[in-house]
Amino acid sequence: MGLEVLFVIVGFLALTVGVGMGFFLSRKGNTAPQMETIPDLEEKRREALEVVSKAREEAQELIRKAQEEARELRLSAEREAEKIVRLAQEEADRLRSTLKEETEKIRQDLEKKTKEMEEYLAERRQEVQRLEQTLHHKESNLERRVQAIERREEELYRREREIRDMEKQIDQAQRSLQARLKELEDRAKELESLRHREMLELQRIASMTLEEARSELLRRVEEEARLESLRLMKRIEEEARERAEFEAKKIITTSVQRLSSEIAINYTTTTIELPSNEFKGRIIGREGRNIRTFELLTGVDLIIDDTPDVVTISSFDPMRRELAKEALERLIQDGRIHPARIEEVVAEVKKGMDENIRKMGEETCMELGLYDINPGLYYYIGKLYYRTSYSQNVLLHSKEVAYIAGLMAEELGLDAKTARRAGLLHDVGKAVSHELGGSHTDIGIELCKRYGEPDPVLNAIRAHHNEEPVRYPEVALVCAADALSAARPGARRETLEAYLKRLEKLEEIVKSFKGVQNAYAVQAGREVRVIVSPEEIGDEEAYMLSKNIARKIEEEMQFPGQIKVVVIREVRHVEYAK
Repeated sequence: MGLEVLFVIVGFLALTVGVGMGFFLSRKGNTAPQMETIPDLEEKRREALEVVSKAREEAQELIRKAQEEARELRLSAEREAEKIVRLAQEEADRLRSTLKEETEKIRQDLEKKTKEMEEYLAERRQEVQRLEQTLHHKESNLERRVQAIERREEELYRREREIRDMEKQIDQAQRSLQARLKELEDRAKELESLRHREMLELQRIASMTLEEARSELLRRVEEEARLESLRLMKRIEEEARERAEFEAKKIITTSVQRLSSEIAINYTTTTIELPSNEFKGRIIGREGRNIRTFELLTGVDLIIDDTPDVVTISSFDPMRRELAKEALERLIQDGRIHPARIEEVVAEVKKGMDENIRKMGEETCMELGLYDINPGLYYYIGKLYYRTSYSQNVLLHSKEVAYIAGLMAEELGLDAKTARRAGLLHDVGKAVSHELGGSHTDIGIELCKRYGEPDPVLNAIRAHHNEEPVRYPEVALVCAADALSAARPGARRETLEAYLKRLEKLEEIVKSFKGVQNAYAVQAGREVRVIVSPEEIGDEEAYMLSKNIARKIEEEMQFPGQIKVVVIREVRHVEYAK
């Protein structure tokens, strides 16, 4: 717009110059000498007018050109301005897009860092909770130990009083024994005189020689002394047994009552419910490919019969049954059942089972307070859950043995932790004995030596099967706890054939003794009642017979728990009043 005004001004100046020149020429013509003629003046005027007209035309042409140039400049300026505006807009859009991308990236980074911070806080929170639980567990263990120590102190005070009472009783018994010895000396003197008179009388009546009389007298005295010693031994043994049984029963019942353990009996089959009966055909597959692949990978037998919506898994190995059960449930839930999918699911379940087994072993050690066991043993301890002994779950049996042995050790003032450790690991060899072959005691010894277990644990592994003598008191408690756990009602079961053979063997051993009329195994083989002939067996002989029968049963039979031997001697005297 400014250029257009400039060109208008230039045109106006040119017009003014032209007019001025015309006027000047006209003046010049007027001041010329009078000798010039009028026609010349007119001619000059016309020339001036023509100059002015040309100047005007040139000015208008200049104005027109200036206007055109101004329009072109304006259009060019507008195009430049539009281009600049467009470039500025594009730059603004680019900057806006870049800013938006950077803002989005910053927001995503912020969200990611926020999520990471939340996860970190959640992990820290879980760790704090675990630490609190561990601290609470340790506090409860400490409280139990304090209570056990208090009970132990009370027990020591009570036993101290009992010892004082027993000392008094011993003093009284010594005095009575001295009186008894004096009485026996008097009786011995009396017997000596009687023996002398009896010898004389025998010689007189029976016409016996001195040697014959001495032999007869010695036989009678020996018989009488033997009977007297049997009576005395029986009384002393009964008193000692009653006292020992009272203390032992008190400790065992206290330990067993404080433990509330579950009894798990494993069988050889597992049933799985199906959503519908059509899944049976999908599990079998075309020409049986699916079921053959499943049985080959898991090592179990799938039983698919007419029972609606049920499939049975059969195997003697609990670990294989569990693997097959988990894999089949996943396949049913997924719905895709074909050989490739079966291989994939079985591999996933195997990996997950190994992790669960290790975790189960670690939780068992933490539960028993055995924090210093080598982590390498966690897998073998957890694997005991999938092993059975006479249908009894080995891991639950080992935990029960550990608890009972630890409780009895606390009652007796021994090392409870060592007892629990030996009780938990006494059957650890059963975790892999079916895979490696050989005795589970030898395999358990090798495992425990590899992971640095102490000597009491090694002694417990061999001693609970009488392969070596007990060298530690805690090991003796482990052997007792093992017998208690195995003999718990319902813990173990045996086949009918083995049960009947055990009863027959028991009765056969009893009937092999002289003087036994009959024998009856009762209480599921935990008690045997012996009927003896009263003419052949006296009261003292019946007492010795019960001990001999019990000893022979221990030598020739293997049985859980204990067998009670009851010898019955009955004498009947019948008379009729007429």
